Amino acid sequence: MNTKYKKTLLACYLGFVTQAITANFAPLLFITFFKTYHISFGELALIPTCFYITQIIIDFICTKFADKIGYRISIVLSEITSAAGLIGLAFLPDILPNPFIGILICVVIYAVGSGLIEVLCSPIVEACPFKNKEGMMSLLHSFYCWGAVGVILGSTLFFTLFGVEHWRILACIWAVIPLFNIVNFATCPMEPIVKDGKGMTVRELFKSRIFWVLMLLMVCAGSSEAVIAQWSSAFTESSLHVSKTVGDLVGPCGFAFFMGLSRVLYVKINQEINLTVFMTFSGLLCFGCYLLAGLAPIPVLGLIGVMLCGFSVGIMWPGSISISSSILPKGGTVLFAFLALAGDLGGSAGPMIVGNVSQLAGDNLQIGILSGIGFPILLVICVLIIRSRKEKEQSSL
Repeated sequence: MNTKYKKTLLACYLGFVTQAITANFAPLLFITFFKTYHISFGELALIPTCFYITQIIIDFICTKFADKIGYRISIVLSEITSAAGLIGLAFLPDILPNPFIGILICVVIYAVGSGLIEVLCSPIVEACPFKNKEGMMSLLHSFYCWGAVGVILGSTLFFTLFGVEHWRILACIWAVIPLFNIVNFATCPMEPIVKDGKGMTVRELFKSRIFWVLMLLMVCAGSSEAVIAQWSSAFTESSLHVSKTVGDLVGPCGFAFFMGLSRVLYVKINQEINLTVFMTFSGLLCFGCYLLAGLAPIPVLGLIGVMLCGFSVGIMWPGSISISSSILPKGGTVLFAFLALAGDLGGSAGPMIVGNVSQLAGDNLQIGILSGIGFPILLVICVLIIRSRKEKEQSSL
């Protein structure tokens, strides 16, 4: 590894940890918000919705302005807004007449930071002169998983020791990570994202047929991951009839752990296994995990399905980014922003489909989970199309 870019890697690793904190901390407090501020469940459901909608907006804005503003300024801004939103969460709900409005304002602020991290960290690492680009991308994205595990376990430990009523202090403690990372991003070395000229324009990307296959691939990656990630706690508790504690630890925490494990494993084996082969295997395994979770006759099999699903989706998001950047090396910021946009759209659409199908099926989440089974199948089809295209290009050389 080029030691010159160790600080760049550390900054990006902590960037993904920051994103995990902003995505997972507030949902841990839903019941607390309900009891403390008398916020309804319907209003609480708007919190993750606002978070992801804000990210999608930021994804789109980045296609226009990230290159003009500059990567360093933009990524430093991501840490500032992330920290500001977390700190604001500790104070604003108690200051404003309507606590729910205060929470939403803070969510939007740190969602801006999360969106910038999502778009910018991957191309920053991609631009560094590492030999093992696919492995480095997989390792980078594993830090979101470790961040998710850390915020769930760390928050649970804090609440156990000091009481959930002190959650405001914990919000400020979590904000220390993005505050520290401001210095890292402000001083670390960064390479230009597109060398030897300007990157592709939006029009040039839209004219490329393979671009739309890559966008569909990213939608499927986001959906396959988010369906289980967002419904795992409720699924394990309601459908598999386990306790709330087991539901949270085996659900979102277990899922995140196995997803991170998959990403770290690929760093070790990517030199021996082609990425498209690994992606195909992951898609088929995800298909099997959905079947196992949705049709499991006994709870333990359903729990295994949830955890193995985390392993199966681990490579999907970073792998899709690596495949896309190798096929369209001149894509630049615009490509990475649209990939993030497609991933977020998939991450929003998949869980929404599962929720609606579950409701139509009489609040049966197992049937709802089965309705998401088409996403990993479609992902495999996209990977096979891409693999066929690469083989044709190599045979014509």
